[in-house]
Amino acid sequence: MARMQDKVCLITGGTGGIGYASAELMCKEGGKAVITDIRPVEGEASAQTLRDQGYDATFIEQDVTSESRWPEVIAEVVALYGRLDVLVNNAGVGAGTDLEESDLAHWRFVQSVNMEAVFMGTQNAIKQMKLNGGGSIINISSIEGIIGDPRSAAYNASKGGVRLFTKSAALYCADKKYNIRVNSVHPGFTKTPMAENVGDLFGPADMERIQHEIVIGHMAEAIDQAYGILFLATDESRYMTGTELIIDGGYTCH
Repeated sequence: MARMQDKVCLITGGTGGIGYASAELMCKEGGKAVITDIRPVEGEASAQTLRDQGYDATFIEQDVTSESRWPEVIAEVVALYGRLDVLVNNAGVGAGTDLEESDLAHWRFVQSVNMEAVFMGTQNAIKQMKLNGGGSIINISSIEGIIGDPRSAAYNASKGGVRLFTKSAALYCADKKYNIRVNSVHPGFTKTPMAENVGDLFGPADMERIQHEIVIGHMAEAIDQAYGILFLATDESRYMTGTELIIDGGYTCH
């Protein structure tokens, strides 16, 4: 039997990059994927690409920062498939921050997408998954939720918040005996659409240093992150909750 046989998976920010790679991998392993994004044309095209491969995939338009939209999206998933087994809180924004020059509006925007949406997604997924008898919630943080960067204050704060919130949610679900596991994934530098503009934040000297400190020797592909996400979604990780999975090519070993 496939590793994700008949599991219903909701992946935010699933149009491209790590989100799409995760959705495709879960489908390959027998899962049913619902991808959400704020871009309806691109989202529907991504879902159609999955369907063209013979997979069961659906696109739902969603602004993850909208509190009222979250219960609606969960209800749509349940209406389609009868349950929700896996949530991947993947949608996020990457943004450089000059600590002295940045304003509160920028700070709040980064937190709203990267951290507050994870809270709302986790909260609403728990309400549904407890009715199923359990599930797996996977929150996408970053290595910059573990280590600091002088140019990424808002991003560091948001991803660090995801890391510790995940542990709190895991303890909550365990205390309630919901059989819901909550874990975080911490990608390192990965070739995704979000990373295409990394040069705007990091100069040539920085990029040379980054390449040197990735001990495996190269940046990750989206599929490298998707394999870890898949593992946390399957029953193979049934003894893991409240933990952080770092997939960074050894960058944080230093």
